[in-house]
Amino acid sequence: MTQLVGVSARWRTDVLGEFFCPGCGGDRNYRRQRGRRWLRLLALPLLPLGDAGSSLQCTSCSARYGLDALERPTSGNLLSMLRTAQYTIVLAVLAAGGTGGRATRDAAVSVLREAGYALDETEVLAALAALREGDQELSGLYGCGSGLAVELHTALEPLVPHLSVPGLEHLLLQGACIALADGSYRPAEREMLRTAGSCMGLSAARIDATLTAATRQPHS
Repeated sequence: MTQLVGVSARWRTDVLGEFFCPGCGGDRNYRRQRGRRWLRLLALPLLPLGDAGSSLQCTSCSARYGLDALERPTSGNLLSMLRTAQYTIVLAVLAAGGTGGRATRDAAVSVLREAGYALDETEVLAALAALREGDQELSGLYGCGSGLAVELHTALEPLVPHLSVPGLEHLLLQGACIALADGSYRPAEREMLRTAGSCMGLSAARIDATLTAATRQPHS
């Protein structure tokens, strides 16, 4: 039976978009809506009672969520962030090690291809040259290595709320394996990897443990 008297909201859609729906557990479309509360008589709006605020409604499950649900990236955005992090770590390690030998460059290309980049060695070296050029410009303003540090912070810090510690350690381990492909860590490589670990919020002990664990893995 229809309720005689009640209060409910009427919603007006402002924006359509895509988000990660907590209820569905995946990427879905949403409506961002603003509402007003109404006193209803026999389900008909009778008297406005004030602003009901804004919310997101999933177009699949119809559940409503606060606007903070948009802070969680979609699966596609998270994958893009992860690929960018891998790319940045690879270039940072190569820059710190002076591009190393053939084994180092092959390891770098392998990690990038695993991340989904269709790059060859020539393209990787060209990207590295561009990064170094930008680093020189920033270093003149803020000090040595500033460009690389900015790149690492920009690429890695947004991932921290969305990856578990083992996932973050795996990113660092990939960079470490590149550095070790042609021998022991160079001081600059170790320092760059520690900077990357710090950008990901890893403790100094976890960073050192990950770098040590990498030395125990086989490297061609």
